[in-house]
Amino acid sequence: MGKVELENNMKKLAEAYIHEHPFNMSILLQKNAQEDFKVLYANTLALQYFNEHQNQRAADFFGEVWTVIEHSISHLHRKNNHATEIVLDKNGMNILFEISVQQRSGEDGNLAIFIQMRERMDLLAEREKGKAFQQKYMSVIDHNLDPIFLVNRKLEILYANREVQNAFDYQLEELAERNVLDIVDEGDVDFFNSYLHRALAGESIEVEGISFLHKRGMVVPTTVKAIPIKVNDEVLEVHLLLRDMTVHDEHTAKLLYLSYHDQLTGLWNRRAMKEHFAEDSGYALKSDERISYIHLGLDRFKLINESLGHSGADEILKKIAERLKMSCPVSAKLYRNGGDEFVVALRNHSVSKTEKFAQKLLDDFRKPFYYQHQEYFISASIGISVYPEDGKTLESLIRKSEQALAFVKDRGRSHYRFYQKEMNTTFPDEALMESHLRRAVELNELTVHYQPQVDLKTGQISSFEALLRWNNRKFGFVSPAQFIPIAEDSGLIHGIGDWVLEQVCIQLKEWQEKQFKPVRIAVNISPKQFQMESFSYNLRSKIAHHGIAPSSLELEITESALTNMNETLKTINELKKIGVYISVDDFGTGYSSLSYLKQYPIDIIKIDRSFIKDIEVDEKNEAIAKTIINLAHNLGMTVVAEGVEKDLQAQILLEANCQKAQGFLYSKAVPVDEIVEKYIE
Repeated sequence: MGKVELENNMKKLAEAYIHEHPFNMSILLQKNAQEDFKVLYANTLALQYFNEHQNQRAADFFGEVWTVIEHSISHLHRKNNHATEIVLDKNGMNILFEISVQQRSGEDGNLAIFIQMRERMDLLAEREKGKAFQQKYMSVIDHNLDPIFLVNRKLEILYANREVQNAFDYQLEELAERNVLDIVDEGDVDFFNSYLHRALAGESIEVEGISFLHKRGMVVPTTVKAIPIKVNDEVLEVHLLLRDMTVHDEHTAKLLYLSYHDQLTGLWNRRAMKEHFAEDSGYALKSDERISYIHLGLDRFKLINESLGHSGADEILKKIAERLKMSCPVSAKLYRNGGDEFVVALRNHSVSKTEKFAQKLLDDFRKPFYYQHQEYFISASIGISVYPEDGKTLESLIRKSEQALAFVKDRGRSHYRFYQKEMNTTFPDEALMESHLRRAVELNELTVHYQPQVDLKTGQISSFEALLRWNNRKFGFVSPAQFIPIAEDSGLIHGIGDWVLEQVCIQLKEWQEKQFKPVRIAVNISPKQFQMESFSYNLRSKIAHHGIAPSSLELEITESALTNMNETLKTINELKKIGVYISVDDFGTGYSSLSYLKQYPIDIIKIDRSFIKDIEVDEKNEAIAKTIINLAHNLGMTVVAEGVEKDLQAQILLEANCQKAQGFLYSKAVPVDEIVEKYIE
């Protein structure tokens, strides 16, 4: 066949194919003996692939395609007609093409090549997705922390992950096509075989106590999960997930130990005390015995914390625990009650024996404790309660031993006392309450309620006062008038005050994100908290962290916080730069009111409730209230009246141009959900 005749035949073939397959790229190439390509024919679709550039570019491209195809079919006997797939780059993307090739050799040595190509993006995407899924699937197997075998229906091992080698020392090639039952302990083979056949029937199974053979001959007890692998609803293979029961048992034992022991000292913890009490009290009741609870508290241990830091104080606590263990009889149970308190439970000890033991503990504390070659002397106080005389529940006994301990600390420390009923009346519960107040935040006993402040002219509400509430598990609801002074005296007010500010900022942020109407919240600031050098810096950080408007926050300070002119003025000026509002709470109850009003940039005056009470019948109270309102207005300040309970009181205040009021006439302080429902949403 001559050259022209060959080219004509191939062109006819190309035209016929294009007629039948108009959406395929088609091209007819000629390749001469010098390996040069020439385009004899190309349909429009093929040329458009090159943005209708010249034929030479198409020739070069399809020449490269042919080289790939030629390589892929080099091993075939029949090469004249061939179909294949190749992936080519198109504008930076990989495209899958289905390709059909026909070739004819001429007598002159030239080669005519007819190529049809069709893009299959869908097929490539599906294959890539399948490849990614396969890699994810294998990652779960290969990186699993448990040994995993893949077995077929003949129970032959097809695959094992790297943890198999770590657990049993087998290499994958040693296990390939080996029956999995070959590495199971002989005594478990029949039992395990029955479970495997249930898995092959399509059931997911977990079985304990299957012992596998380590390569070195050891037996490893395991828990096995058998998971069937289905394809077209037919179980082809089973995954076996193994867990070493010896390691699991060790972890379980460790967790059990930690759940009943204090992590720092290794002593029993409160959870253990509760369970021991259930057992010991039952036995004591049957045998008419007594149980003494010796509640030991370290005196002024806060100084150790401040001197040595927490790590040093922890080391001292460990040494104290060791000394207490040495002092306790074998029958005693020693607990760490949290912080710097310990409890010893003594069964069937007489009063005299208990007294001797308590005195022995106190004597042991006369010896120094050593830390980093330095002596530290620490004293202790002890309160004692006795079952069943002082209570029949652990909670009651510990509460009364705490009361006795607090009684001792209030009367000189470093001795012991048994609980007595008189302690309930002669000793107020401040010390015990302080002990519980220290844990109020972590036990979620504190909440913030909000009392609305009403515009006397319009009745609208755009501001609230945040008020702290404490619901204690022992005392119930405790009045702020009772626990705030305790927090002040003990220094707990810093942490509690900071917590309240944090909660208010969180609440303002939430309302801001929900696009509720803008409101302002007033927060009472303790004088001790206000006088901290870092107060304004910490407040600025909170506002920035939560992203709230500074003007949505109002700080209420009392007159007692304003006595130091220089320091107070500096702090208030810093707060005003931040952009918060400043109000003076309980105005009129101090002694320096007029002198500081002109000095400080105060925004709001709050008239103390003592001047609002009986304002409708007490002319002096009415005169004082009106004077405060006029004075505040002349100084450019807003006035809020507290403790408004009657309509007539509100009417008098409105006529005196008092802007806002709050009190039971409008609402008590209520939880945040009620505020949202009634006033904001």
